[in-house]
Amino acid sequence: MSVRVEKDGPIWTVIHSRPEVRNAMDPKSAAQLFDAFQSFDADKNAKVAVFWGEGGAFCSGWDLKYASALSGSEALDTYDFPDIGDPPMAAMGPSRLELSKPVIAAVAGPAVAGGMELAIWCDIRVMEETAFMGVYCRRWGIPLIDGGTVRLPRLIGEGRAMDLILTGRRVDANEALNIGLCEYVVPEGDARSKAQKIAHDIARFPQSCMLADRRSTQNQHGLSLRNAMIQEWLGSKKEVTKGIEGATKFVSGKGRGGDFKDV
Repeated sequence: MSVRVEKDGPIWTVIHSRPEVRNAMDPKSAAQLFDAFQSFDADKNAKVAVFWGEGGAFCSGWDLKYASALSGSEALDTYDFPDIGDPPMAAMGPSRLELSKPVIAAVAGPAVAGGMELAIWCDIRVMEETAFMGVYCRRWGIPLIDGGTVRLPRLIGEGRAMDLILTGRRVDANEALNIGLCEYVVPEGDARSKAQKIAHDIARFPQSCMLADRRSTQNQHGLSLRNAMIQEWLGSKKEVTKGIEGATKFVSGKGRGGDFKDV
Protein backbone atom coordinates (compact mmCIF):
# COMPACT_ATOMS: atom_id res chain seq x y z
CA MET A 1 0.00 0.00 0.00
CA SER A 2 1.18 3.53 -0.77
CA VAL A 3 -0.70 5.04 2.20
CA ARG A 4 -0.25 4.16 5.85
CA VAL A 5 -1.31 5.65 9.16
CA GLU A 6 0.85 6.04 12.26
CA LYS A 7 -0.94 6.84 15.52
CA ASP A 8 0.42 8.62 18.58
CA GLY A 9 -2.43 8.86 21.05
CA PRO A 10 -5.05 11.19 19.55
CA ILE A 11 -2.75 12.21 16.68
CA TRP A 12 -2.89 10.39 13.35
CA THR A 13 -0.12 10.88 10.80
CA VAL A 14 -1.40 9.95 7.36
CA ILE A 15 1.56 9.13 5.13
CA HIS A 16 1.55 9.08 1.34
CA SER A 17 4.52 7.04 0.14
CA ARG A 18 5.33 7.00 -3.58
CA PRO A 19 8.76 8.66 -3.27
CA GLU A 20 9.94 7.26 -6.59
CA VAL A 21 7.52 9.69 -8.34
CA ARG A 22 7.71 12.47 -5.71
CA ASN A 23 4.39 11.28 -4.30
CA ALA A 24 2.47 11.97 -7.49
CA MET A 25 -1.10 10.76 -7.12
CA ASP A 26 -2.42 7.59 -8.72
CA PRO A 27 -5.97 6.17 -8.43
CA LYS A 28 -5.09 3.62 -5.74
CA SER A 29 -3.33 6.19 -3.56
CA ALA A 30 -6.23 8.60 -3.95
CA ALA A 31 -8.67 5.94 -2.75
CA GLN A 32 -6.44 4.96 0.16
CA LEU A 33 -6.06 8.58 1.30
CA PHE A 34 -9.82 9.08 1.02
CA ASP A 35 -10.44 6.03 3.20
CA ALA A 36 -7.75 6.99 5.71
CA PHE A 37 -9.17 10.45 6.33
CA GLN A 38 -12.72 9.12 6.55
CA SER A 39 -11.52 6.66 9.19
CA PHE A 40 -9.77 9.47 11.06
CA ASP A 41 -12.92 11.54 11.12
CA ALA A 42 -15.03 8.61 12.33
CA ASP A 43 -12.66 7.60 15.15
CA LYS A 44 -13.85 9.22 18.37
CA ASN A 45 -10.35 8.93 19.87
CA ALA A 46 -8.63 10.74 17.00
CA LYS A 47 -8.38 14.52 17.41
CA VAL A 48 -5.90 15.94 14.86
CA ALA A 49 -4.32 14.50 11.72
CA VAL A 50 -0.97 15.31 10.13
CA PHE A 51 -0.74 14.79 6.36
CA TRP A 52 2.84 14.05 5.22
CA GLY A 53 4.52 12.83 2.05
CA GLU A 54 7.38 10.40 2.62
CA GLY A 55 10.73 10.82 0.91
CA GLY A 56 11.07 14.61 0.76
CA ALA A 57 8.02 15.48 -1.34
CA PHE A 58 4.50 16.35 -0.25
CA CYS A 59 2.82 15.68 -3.60
CA SER A 60 3.83 16.57 -7.15
CA GLY A 61 0.26 16.44 -8.45
CA TRP A 62 -1.56 13.85 -10.51
CA ASP A 63 0.69 11.15 -11.94
CA LEU A 64 0.38 11.85 -15.67
CA LYS A 65 1.06 8.19 -16.44
CA TYR A 66 -2.50 7.65 -15.25
CA ALA A 67 -3.97 10.48 -17.32
CA SER A 68 -6.16 7.99 -19.17
CA ALA A 69 -8.07 7.44 -15.92
CA LEU A 70 -9.40 10.98 -16.32
CA SER A 71 -9.91 10.96 -20.07
CA GLY A 72 -13.31 10.83 -21.70
CA SER A 73 -16.66 12.07 -20.49
CA GLU A 74 -17.64 8.75 -18.93
CA ALA A 75 -14.55 8.69 -16.72
CA LEU A 76 -15.11 12.28 -15.63
CA ASP A 77 -18.82 11.70 -14.96
CA THR A 78 -17.89 9.58 -11.95
CA TYR A 79 -16.66 12.75 -10.24
CA ASP A 80 -19.93 14.69 -10.73
CA PHE A 81 -21.57 16.11 -7.62
CA PRO A 82 -24.99 14.60 -6.85
CA ASP A 83 -28.02 16.84 -6.34
CA ILE A 84 -28.14 15.72 -2.70
CA GLY A 85 -25.82 13.79 -0.44
CA ASP A 86 -22.07 13.59 -0.13
CA PRO A 87 -19.92 14.06 -3.24
CA PRO A 88 -17.87 11.18 -4.61
CA MET A 89 -14.16 10.91 -4.00
CA ALA A 90 -12.16 13.53 -5.88
CA ALA A 91 -9.40 12.76 -8.37
CA MET A 92 -6.78 13.61 -5.74
CA GLY A 93 -8.60 11.62 -3.06
CA PRO A 94 -9.79 13.47 0.07
CA SER A 95 -10.04 17.03 -1.26
CA ARG A 96 -13.87 17.06 -1.25
CA LEU A 97 -14.17 15.75 2.30
CA GLU A 98 -15.45 18.24 4.85
CA LEU A 99 -13.94 16.78 7.97
CA SER A 100 -15.14 17.62 11.45
CA LYS A 101 -11.59 17.69 12.85
CA PRO A 102 -8.42 19.56 11.84
CA VAL A 103 -5.69 18.37 9.49
CA ILE A 104 -2.18 19.84 9.33
CA ALA A 105 -0.13 19.57 6.14
CA ALA A 106 3.58 18.88 6.67
CA VAL A 107 5.07 20.06 3.38
CA ALA A 108 8.51 19.09 2.11
CA GLY A 109 9.67 19.56 -1.46
CA PRO A 110 6.92 20.09 -4.03
CA ALA A 111 3.26 20.64 -3.27
CA VAL A 112 2.27 21.51 -6.81
CA ALA A 113 -0.80 21.25 -9.05
CA GLY A 114 -3.13 18.80 -7.30
CA GLY A 115 -0.58 18.52 -4.51
CA MET A 116 -1.06 22.21 -3.79
CA GLU A 117 -4.81 21.64 -3.74
CA LEU A 118 -4.33 18.94 -1.10
CA ALA A 119 -2.15 21.26 0.98
CA ILE A 120 -4.73 24.05 0.98
CA TRP A 121 -7.46 21.52 1.80
CA CYS A 122 -5.77 21.21 5.18
CA ASP A 123 -6.41 23.62 8.07
CA ILE A 124 -2.77 24.57 8.67
CA ARG A 125 0.34 24.25 6.52
CA VAL A 126 3.91 23.79 7.78
CA MET A 127 6.48 24.20 4.99
CA GLU A 128 10.14 23.36 5.05
CA GLU A 129 12.34 26.23 3.90
CA THR A 130 13.17 24.35 0.69
CA ALA A 131 9.53 23.43 -0.07
CA PHE A 132 7.50 25.11 -2.78
CA MET A 133 4.01 25.32 -4.22
CA GLY A 134 2.59 26.28 -7.59
CA VAL A 135 -0.15 25.63 -10.12
CA TYR A 136 2.23 23.61 -12.28
CA CYS A 137 -0.63 21.98 -14.16
CA ARG A 138 -1.04 25.33 -15.96
CA ARG A 139 1.68 24.38 -18.46
CA TRP A 140 -0.18 21.22 -19.50
CA GLY A 141 -3.62 22.75 -19.88
CA ILE A 142 -5.02 20.80 -16.93
CA PRO A 143 -7.48 22.76 -14.76
CA LEU A 144 -7.74 22.82 -10.99
CA ILE A 145 -10.52 20.36 -10.11
CA ASP A 146 -9.80 19.61 -6.44
CA GLY A 147 -10.89 22.88 -4.86
CA GLY A 148 -7.96 25.05 -5.91
CA THR A 149 -10.01 27.85 -7.48
CA VAL A 150 -12.27 27.90 -4.41
CA ARG A 151 -9.89 27.56 -1.47
CA LEU A 152 -6.95 29.57 -2.82
CA PRO A 153 -8.76 32.95 -3.05
CA ARG A 154 -10.38 32.33 0.33
CA LEU A 155 -6.97 31.71 1.79
CA ILE A 156 -4.84 34.46 0.22
CA GLY A 157 -7.30 36.80 -1.51
CA GLU A 158 -8.51 36.90 -5.10
CA GLY A 159 -5.70 39.04 -6.54
CA ARG A 160 -2.87 36.88 -5.25
CA ALA A 161 -4.80 33.74 -6.11
CA MET A 162 -5.25 34.96 -9.69
CA ASP A 163 -1.52 35.60 -9.96
CA LEU A 164 -0.72 32.02 -8.98
CA ILE A 165 -3.55 30.46 -10.98
CA LEU A 166 -2.90 32.36 -14.21
CA THR A 167 0.90 32.26 -14.21
CA GLY A 168 1.49 28.84 -12.67
CA ARG A 169 4.67 30.20 -11.15
CA ARG A 170 6.67 28.68 -8.32
CA VAL A 171 6.02 29.96 -4.79
CA ASP A 172 8.84 29.27 -2.35
CA ALA A 173 8.24 28.80 1.36
CA ASN A 174 9.12 32.32 2.50
CA GLU A 175 6.81 33.91 -0.05
CA ALA A 176 4.10 31.42 0.89
CA LEU A 177 4.45 32.54 4.51
CA ASN A 178 4.32 36.22 3.54
CA ILE A 179 1.12 35.88 1.49
CA GLY A 180 -0.68 33.56 3.90
CA LEU A 181 -0.31 30.38 1.86
CA CYS A 182 1.35 28.67 4.82
CA GLU A 183 1.51 29.40 8.53
CA TYR A 184 4.97 28.08 9.50
CA VAL A 185 8.36 27.73 7.80
CA VAL A 186 10.85 25.33 9.37
CA PRO A 187 14.31 23.97 8.48
CA GLU A 188 14.54 21.19 5.92
CA GLY A 189 13.51 17.87 7.42
CA ASP A 190 11.47 19.37 10.28
CA ALA A 191 7.98 19.74 8.77
CA ARG A 192 6.59 16.50 10.13
CA SER A 193 7.90 16.98 13.69
CA LYS A 194 6.67 20.59 13.80
CA ALA A 195 3.24 19.61 12.48
CA GLN A 196 2.98 16.82 15.04
CA LYS A 197 3.93 19.21 17.85
CA ILE A 198 1.19 21.63 16.75
CA ALA A 199 -1.24 18.71 16.55
CA HIS A 200 -0.47 17.63 20.11
CA ASP A 201 -0.89 21.22 21.32
CA ILE A 202 -4.32 21.44 19.67
CA ALA A 203 -5.34 18.04 21.05
CA ARG A 204 -4.77 19.27 24.63
CA PHE A 205 -7.52 21.90 24.40
CA PRO A 206 -11.21 21.36 25.20
CA GLN A 207 -12.26 19.84 21.90
CA SER A 208 -15.93 20.75 21.55
CA CYS A 209 -15.19 24.47 21.99
CA MET A 210 -12.27 24.41 19.55
CA LEU A 211 -14.30 22.51 16.97
CA ALA A 212 -17.23 24.92 17.32
CA ASP A 213 -14.93 27.85 16.52
CA ARG A 214 -13.46 25.90 13.60
CA ARG A 215 -16.94 25.20 12.16
CA SER A 216 -17.96 28.83 12.47
CA THR A 217 -14.79 30.00 10.73
CA GLN A 218 -15.29 27.59 7.85
CA ASN A 219 -19.03 28.09 7.43
CA GLN A 220 -19.17 31.90 7.45
CA HIS A 221 -18.12 32.26 3.81
CA GLY A 222 -20.88 33.89 1.77
CA LEU A 223 -22.93 34.96 4.78
CA SER A 224 -23.72 38.54 5.71
CA LEU A 225 -21.94 39.83 8.81
CA ARG A 226 -25.15 39.54 10.83
CA ASN A 227 -25.94 36.00 9.69
CA ALA A 228 -22.35 34.91 10.22
CA MET A 229 -22.44 36.25 13.78
CA ILE A 230 -25.80 34.56 14.40
CA GLN A 231 -24.27 31.30 13.21
CA GLU A 232 -21.29 31.85 15.51
CA TRP A 233 -23.56 32.47 18.50
CA LEU A 234 -25.86 29.51 17.89
CA GLY A 235 -22.92 27.18 17.36
CA SER A 236 -21.01 28.35 20.43
CA LYS A 237 -23.70 29.25 22.96
CA LYS A 238 -23.57 25.91 24.76
CA GLU A 239 -19.78 26.12 24.92
CA VAL A 240 -19.91 29.26 27.07
CA THR A 241 -21.28 27.33 30.03
CA LYS A 242 -18.56 24.72 29.64
CA GLY A 243 -15.99 27.52 29.54
CA ILE A 244 -16.83 28.57 33.07
CA GLU A 245 -14.71 25.66 34.32
CA GLY A 246 -11.76 26.99 32.34
CA ALA A 247 -12.28 30.47 33.74
CA THR A 248 -12.20 29.01 37.24
CA LYS A 249 -8.83 27.41 36.47
CA PHE A 250 -7.50 30.79 35.34
CA VAL A 251 -8.68 32.46 38.54
CA SER A 252 -6.86 29.77 40.50
CA GLY A 253 -3.62 30.80 38.79
CA LYS A 254 -3.34 28.47 35.80
CA GLY A 255 -2.61 29.65 32.27
CA ARG A 256 -1.31 33.05 33.29
CA GLY A 257 0.72 34.99 30.72
CA GLY A 258 -0.44 32.74 27.91
CA ASP A 259 1.25 29.68 29.41
CA PHE A 260 -0.81 26.60 28.45
CA LYS A 261 1.50 24.00 29.98
CA ASP A 262 -0.63 23.47 33.07
CA VAL A 263 -4.02 23.82 31.36
